[in-house]
Amino acid sequence: MTARKWLFLPLALLLAACNKPADDAAKPKGPVPALKIATIDGKAYDLAAHRGKWVVVNFWATWCAPCLKEMPELSALDAMREHIEVLGLAYEEIEPNEMQAFLKEHPVVYPIAIVDVYNPPKSFETPRGLPMTYLLAPDGTVAKRFLGPVTAKEVESAIAAAGGPKADA
Repeated sequence: MTARKWLFLPLALLLAACNKPADDAAKPKGPVPALKIATIDGKAYDLAAHRGKWVVVNFWATWCAPCLKEMPELSALDAMREHIEVLGLAYEEIEPNEMQAFLKEHPVVYPIAIVDVYNPPKSFETPRGLPMTYLLAPDGTVAKRFLGPVTAKEVESAIAAAGGPKADA
């Protein structure tokens, strides 16, 4: 009787694979990260409220040299592209007033929030290194993840590769 069960296993797996809902194409292609966090300027940031745009979520730290190098480029990307928004998540133990003082020396146009390193956002992988950047598609799914410094050109190329608008020449 056990041999008969093994004969039906491929058929059962095939039928299970075919049992997809008809509207599957309209659903997001991966998990949709959720994030509600307070920024250092005291505002609330809800990732879900930014659907319809490409969102760059950048984990970084003030002591990380590659992070500091990419900040001006990410700021320019946020300022120059209406379809792209950037969110900086400071992954370090730092007080808000220290972060505000740091940002006076290294200003950016995008919002910054401090992440609790002992309780990072559950919807994102705990950074194995910094910087770590997620590109979220307009439907909220993760289109690409970058480990290490990222340039505006790499972000725009990833957007174009995922079916978004191509960068201006």
